[in-house]
Amino acid sequence: METTARLYSLTYKESKTYLFALLFVVGNIVLPQLSHLIPGGGLMWLPIYFFTLIASYKYGLRVGLLTAILSPLINNLLFGMPPVDVLPIILTKSSLLAIVAASAARYFEKVSFWAILGVVISYQVIGTLVEWAMVKDLFVALQDFRIGVPGMLIQLFGGFALLKAIAKL
Repeated sequence: METTARLYSLTYKESKTYLFALLFVVGNIVLPQLSHLIPGGGLMWLPIYFFTLIASYKYGLRVGLLTAILSPLINNLLFGMPPVDVLPIILTKSSLLAIVAASAARYFEKVSFWAILGVVISYQVIGTLVEWAMVKDLFVALQDFRIGVPGMLIQLFGGFALLKAIAKL
């Protein structure tokens, strides 16, 4: 379940960094809008994280962080989602995802199902602990594990499939 892949670590001096980040931010705007057509879809499908995972794993930390930070901010400004009160938590989890995914890609140097599984579990566990510290409510902090498992599975299986599909690009 591993695929040799071209993985990049673009710098902030390269225009490709901003082009790829823009493309992934657009994906992170469109996918949540589609998910919100289903009642509770955002909470269940966790769509704002999907393209952050792809961006970070394939193109490195800088593209990942730009995607992780700009996606929730632009979504909030355009659509009011995620709501302002949860924006710090979403930004934290998105940034954690970018860091963990880029680190895993750099370490494994290939698209690996087990690496993606480790990324999804790691950012969710750490993010849940950070959220618990921020909101002081374990029940709220565990929301992604209570409601968002379908979204985590899409990140795992969909993320792995998409990364495999674009591995040689």
